Amino acid sequence: MKLYCLSGHPTLPCNVLKFKSTTIMLDCGLDTTSVLNFLPLPLVHSPRLSKLPGWVSKDGSINLEKELKECGGRVFVDSQPELCLPERELMDLSTIDVILISNYHCMMALPYITEHSGFTGAVYATEPTLQIGRLLMEELVNHMERVPKAQTATCWKNKEIQRLLPGPLKDVAEVWAWKRCYTIQEVNSALSKVQLVGYSQKVELFGAVQVSPLSSGYSLGSSNWIIQSHYEKVSYMSGSSLLTTHPQPMDQSSLKNSDILILTGLTQMPTANPDGMLGEFCSNLAMTIRAGGNVLVPCYSSGVIYDLLECLYQFIDSANLGSTPFYFISPIANSSLEFSQIFAEWLCHNKQSKVYLPEPPFPHAELIQTNKLKHYPSIHGDFSSEFRQPCVVFTGHPSLRFGDVVHFMELWGRSSLNTIIFTEPDFSYLDALAPYQPLAMKCVYCPIDTRLNFHQVSKLLKEIQPLHVVCPEQYTQPPPAQSHRSDLMLELPAPPLPYRRCSVLSLPFRRRYERIHLLPELAKSLVPSEVKPGVSVATVSGMLQSKDNKHTLMSVPRPPPAAPTKKRKRVAEEPPELLAPKPLLSGAVPLDGFLATLHKHGVSEVKVEETADGHILHLQAEDALIQMEAHATHIVCDNNEPMRTTLRDLVLRFLQKL
Repeated sequence: MKLYCLSGHPTLPCNVLKFKSTTIMLDCGLDTTSVLNFLPLPLVHSPRLSKLPGWVSKDGSINLEKELKECGGRVFVDSQPELCLPERELMDLSTIDVILISNYHCMMALPYITEHSGFTGAVYATEPTLQIGRLLMEELVNHMERVPKAQTATCWKNKEIQRLLPGPLKDVAEVWAWKRCYTIQEVNSALSKVQLVGYSQKVELFGAVQVSPLSSGYSLGSSNWIIQSHYEKVSYMSGSSLLTTHPQPMDQSSLKNSDILILTGLTQMPTANPDGMLGEFCSNLAMTIRAGGNVLVPCYSSGVIYDLLECLYQFIDSANLGSTPFYFISPIANSSLEFSQIFAEWLCHNKQSKVYLPEPPFPHAELIQTNKLKHYPSIHGDFSSEFRQPCVVFTGHPSLRFGDVVHFMELWGRSSLNTIIFTEPDFSYLDALAPYQPLAMKCVYCPIDTRLNFHQVSKLLKEIQPLHVVCPEQYTQPPPAQSHRSDLMLELPAPPLPYRRCSVLSLPFRRRYERIHLLPELAKSLVPSEVKPGVSVATVSGMLQSKDNKHTLMSVPRPPPAAPTKKRKRVAEEPPELLAPKPLLSGAVPLDGFLATLHKHGVSEVKVEETADGHILHLQAEDALIQMEAHATHIVCDNNEPMRTTLRDLVLRFLQKL
């Protein structure tokens, strides 16, 4: 059993498991942190960004003015933002049989895998994961294609040039794995390969293993996966949450008794309490609005935004914000809000029960009806005529490199009355803000990450007790910025097996058993013999047939009688003779009883020598030796076959034949 690790990002995993002749990819996360090294894509012409000076090395030997621009004391790539793909050279991706998707954030690299590697297998995901994943991919494509850039910067990626660049560009790894965004045609083709599954539904792969998704409690339709055969069980945990939010609660009991647990997707903010961050979010939002400023919330178009809107729904009236407009701007804003209301069976019990009242599960439906929340596909069109300030704007992308958020940063960044509140934990807010410096608007960092923290996962692992745990190496040591915090790492009685990008792990687990079906006619011929009370054993001779990873033991077919013929058959054409199997022996030879039997048969001169494993009997008159051990008896008798046969028969008297 081997695990190939294609991604170094612990919350955007991409691993391949080879198990019982099947090759299974576990998630295909797309690392978007690479876009922080690029200049933002403004929706309208930005005089500030267009006048940035190009970068030239101090000695003038390297001139990359067309590719690199200096801004706020840092150097950025002036090109279409590129995304960091999973490793594609470690193994042949065309050999992958299936891809299992755990949540919609972990499927964003799917088009790169399915459309450019010769992949011919199937992809399994829940319905909300597919539909919301489709929306997020369409949004990403829309953001990139709306502001196209003709040039592609590649010279700076040369190793000799990159090491001379200023940081952080100098230290960026895997730059040749960065690629431009896929097209909408590639998205549609990739998603056409997805087959929908429900929680606890068992899907058989080639008769070898069964896979089954379980609720992970993190997002709509998010799953952990069980991969098991008759005698082995592998669990894959990715992006799980024990907090009471909008998705179905996590299914923990089904993860018990795993031989291997692959653990990924823990919280990126182990020191930030989600409830505390929500409170801070609301209070900072209210303070800014009361002071006459605007609030910008860069966020994804699905996920935490549902909880933010629900929190604001309860907070608006108590904070006297009833007249403040809330805008949600995204090409998929309408679809995202509607999807969250129709996937009732994937929600927690409290929200499911509202559907039968009937009431919308999420309160943002009421905010829309009362015109407190308005959604628009972009800043153009209706929004520009209905826009009024002070207001709160939810828009993407959280990296601040593309999307409508770039326009609002240029619009509001120069006023200290305005506030930007970061709620997504995927990006460093200081790096996100770097190309907009100097910035007058206030910045508040309230990362809301509901995934398991180290304390929760340690407690969970004590309950489900897997034999072996495999996890990213980042979880086996404290964060670099807090090296003294030993509580911010995974501490288990048996050390976990760490992995990093491009590593191949041989998992410490050997398969010992295989299930074989016995045909009824062969079963009828068995004659069990009782070897000890309650235990019977029977020998079986048959022909083993293996087909589609199913093994069947059947009777040996008897050769048909040969038709009489005048021609002499060649010896090689005759069917092999079926020999009766030799009987199996069980039991032990008692020393005293055996000596008495020898004496009865005229063997009286016996010298007994004790050894570590048993006894050696020297038959001096017969010039023979019998070596008696716990699991074997050896008779040594030179040039006296009748005596050897007699001694063998005397030994067999004490053993049971099967």
